[in-house]
Amino acid sequence: MERKIMSSLLKWKANPGKKPLLIQGARQVGKTYTALTFGKRHYKNTVYFNMESSSEITAIFERDLNPERIIKELEARSGQSILTEDTLIIFDEIQACERALTSLKYFEESKTGYHIIAAGSLLGVALKREKFSFPVGKVEMLHMHPMDFEEFLQAIEQEKLCGLIREAYAGFTPLALHDAAMDFYKTCLVVGGMPAAVQEYINKRDFDFVNAELKTLNDSYIADMAKYTTPQDMTRIMAAWASIPAQLSKENHKFQYKVIKSGARSRDYESAMEWLVSAGIIHKCVHVTQGKMPLAVYAENEAFKVYMADTGLLCSKFGIAANVVIHTPYSFDGFKGALTENYIHQALAVNGITPYYWSSPGKAEVDFVFQDRQGNILPLEAKSAENVRSKSLRNYADTYKPVFAYRVSGRNFGFENGIKSVPLYAVFCIKP
Repeated sequence: MERKIMSSLLKWKANPGKKPLLIQGARQVGKTYTALTFGKRHYKNTVYFNMESSSEITAIFERDLNPERIIKELEARSGQSILTEDTLIIFDEIQACERALTSLKYFEESKTGYHIIAAGSLLGVALKREKFSFPVGKVEMLHMHPMDFEEFLQAIEQEKLCGLIREAYAGFTPLALHDAAMDFYKTCLVVGGMPAAVQEYINKRDFDFVNAELKTLNDSYIADMAKYTTPQDMTRIMAAWASIPAQLSKENHKFQYKVIKSGARSRDYESAMEWLVSAGIIHKCVHVTQGKMPLAVYAENEAFKVYMADTGLLCSKFGIAANVVIHTPYSFDGFKGALTENYIHQALAVNGITPYYWSSPGKAEVDFVFQDRQGNILPLEAKSAENVRSKSLRNYADTYKPVFAYRVSGRNFGFENGIKSVPLYAVFCIKP
């Protein structure tokens, strides 16, 4: 399965002043597979070291952090020659060896020219541990997300449809294959973007097998909670994690600590929430009081919504059957909006957008607002079906006069009255 991050890896390789590259992301989003594929395609040889699976590898970094000595011992351990320009060195699960992460600073400062990619699933969690030294300014960083809808279409051999969607978005002209694209979108909601689940769908086209894979992935996150926390912290993290379905089921989805446990306060569960964010399992969408630049100035960090990193994992965690999402019975309408918002937030995050949400002192609320590269603050309203009537977006537009607004829904492309209508399957086209 081809991943968009490959283009960023090629730019990194071509940069003569490159630093070691650190790829972050939740467990099982495809970091290792992508790094190995990149190495096989673009280097004469690739040497791979997993810091979780071998105490001998981690011991190499304990003596000192001299790059040349480390390289010689890694050569001996791998049985391969490590050449500065022709070998890709991969340090996987680097959070399991703090000294290996620190060594990246010395590789950068020594200017030895070795090409190093390090990957870490729980690096954000590990950085909060005592004694962890991060090589600030000495590494380049990329964040890897689950596959977006465009990557999903490419994986199921629908590249031509991707091209047609991009063409329609460029001119905001209706897409002839709108209904077919919406069907693929609904399938993607259920399968999600975790590569193992997508591969299971490709192999079997059976949602029961897909759901079994997603359940395994959800269980692996729970195992991480036990492995990388104290028993007391794990209890709180598990409680916060278990509350996500109830949080999203509420009408406005705003996170409330009392949903975790009656009488719970933020000070009791803030660290648990930060663990889940640092692990890449959930994303926060923070409230802003004004639709003005820069949005971060108007952020109320104590008021936020929570979305899961992947809609497939969300459907599995909720126990939502595929036919419910694909055929959308009336009884599902209440939660359909939350699932749609989760999908849109996930797609925006993949494109490097940091979305907030806005509400007025009254009842008006816009699902997402974000800042583009020109400094424009753009509102985005999410609709799970074709009904697009909303007073909130008009309220926002009257107050802040944006250059235009996005409305994402089940409708085809269009642009009128200052509102760009974007079909749900085309969110991947929205760039910062």
